[in-house]
Amino acid sequence: MGATLRTAREAQGISLKDIAARTRITARHVEALEAGNYDSLPGRPYALGFARSYAKAVGLDEAAIAQAVRTELSARAPAPEPRVIHQFEAGDPAKTPSRLVSWLAGLLVVAVLGLGLVFWRSYYWPSAELPALVGPEEPKAAAPQAVAKPAAGAPATRPAGPVVFTAQEDRIWVKFYDGSGKQLVQKLLAKGETYTLPDGVADPKLWTGRPDALAITIGGQAVPRIADKQGIVKDVPVDAAALWARADRAAAAPQAAASAAPAVAQATGQRQNLARRLVQQQPEVPTSAIVQPSPAASGDAGAPAAAPVAAESAAD
Repeated sequence: MGATLRTAREAQGISLKDIAARTRITARHVEALEAGNYDSLPGRPYALGFARSYAKAVGLDEAAIAQAVRTELSARAPAPEPRVIHQFEAGDPAKTPSRLVSWLAGLLVVAVLGLGLVFWRSYYWPSAELPALVGPEEPKAAAPQAVAKPAAGAPATRPAGPVVFTAQEDRIWVKFYDGSGKQLVQKLLAKGETYTLPDGVADPKLWTGRPDALAITIGGQAVPRIADKQGIVKDVPVDAAALWARADRAAAAPQAAASAAPAVAQATGQRQNLARRLVQQQPEVPTSAIVQPSPAASGDAGAPAAAPVAAESAAD
């Protein structure tokens, strides 16, 4: 291809400098193109561009010259290395993973699953067991069970079991917390909804504005409510021992009143007897000392006033 370009230039009497001026290609690159020394050119694209410009300057076919240069460059370029594709083949022992690799892959999968489980549990599982929103189903009694009153001289029996609060009205706000102030639950209880104190809570307490609307049972046995009327109560101990002590005080109050009734009645009788004796000791007033009102004072000037005058005239 270089000889074709040089022959066309010499036939037209054009020097290398003229070709360099027309194509704006340096003289040394023109000489290298005519000599076929493509290694001294900047690169393949430059070699193709220089050949097109040279062919146009001497009146040759640009496309044919460029194709001839492309063919020569391809013939001189080394053949590309074959591309090796690493693909797993079950029948090729060289491409089958070893047993060690299989075990390591299995251990890696187990470790990833374990870490994922720990992460999920720490972020989405609660730190403590949440209280049950719906307590165990209890028999619907027509009336609350009476508080067991131990007989005189006999030890009181205390049934073991959970402490359950049941809302008797709708939207009863409650807050349960332990002795350190850590909240157990805070919510609005619906009518009939129950809350059971968790086991192992130290010194549980209650804060509510409707203690009269909370029925309480210990082991299924009813105990007196915190209060009989509406009002805010706070820091009220609600463990089984405190509730039983409250029940004992409530049961002892009527007995104290009953034992004091005879003394009150005796004092009342004594006061009545004293008043009766004081009345009997008062001096009696004679009947003659009672002043009778005069007829004239009564304002009646009729016949009763004229009767003495008539009697005196008859005597004369």
